[in-house]
Amino acid sequence: MRSRVIKVVLVVLFGFSAAGCTFIFQKGKRSDAMKIKELSQQLSELERTKRQLQLSLADEIENKQVSLDMMEKGLVVTVVGDLLFDSGKAKIRSEGYSILGKVADVLKEEVPNNRVGIEGHTDNQPIQHSPWKTNWRLSTERALSVLDHMVKQEGILPARLSAIGYGEYQPVSYNDTKEGRQINRRVEIVILPELTKSSTLGEEVIK
Repeated sequence: MRSRVIKVVLVVLFGFSAAGCTFIFQKGKRSDAMKIKELSQQLSELERTKRQLQLSLADEIENKQVSLDMMEKGLVVTVVGDLLFDSGKAKIRSEGYSILGKVADVLKEEVPNNRVGIEGHTDNQPIQHSPWKTNWRLSTERALSVLDHMVKQEGILPARLSAIGYGEYQPVSYNDTKEGRQINRRVEIVILPELTKSSTLGEEVIK
């Protein structure tokens, strides 16, 4: 049983490392068992946060405007891109303010110290009527727009946030249908486990 738990935890650790976070075990500092326990507590915290988001975003989830998933990279809040942005634009539509506000409230109340990554994604249709030369640039500007809104309008601390654009290169559906392209146009808000810096090695470890 213990080996199975360790195996599951290692898979989770690998997933969070792939998302840009590195967990290390420091020999002589604390036992592996203690660190596994701490990671389990972190995952429980994210599960609790997910339940709160489900309550806050119940209508949006029912209308398929938002989805919540516990993934290897963290707790992912996916918002349909067409709700947040007009085609080829990076300015947030007023319709998206309510959703971002609800997410921000949970971030501040439930996980006030966790880092949050904002990821922009597009479909694979070439840019036509837009100041952005590529989907990659457009997705990056959209992620930055959400980041700016979270900081300036919702009061999220800037040090908690990062933004990145993936363009068309991480689709979650096929781009050969209208429905598939709509699903691929999205913004993902990724809530990561709480981390702290090692004072000796400067590496991130489980707090």
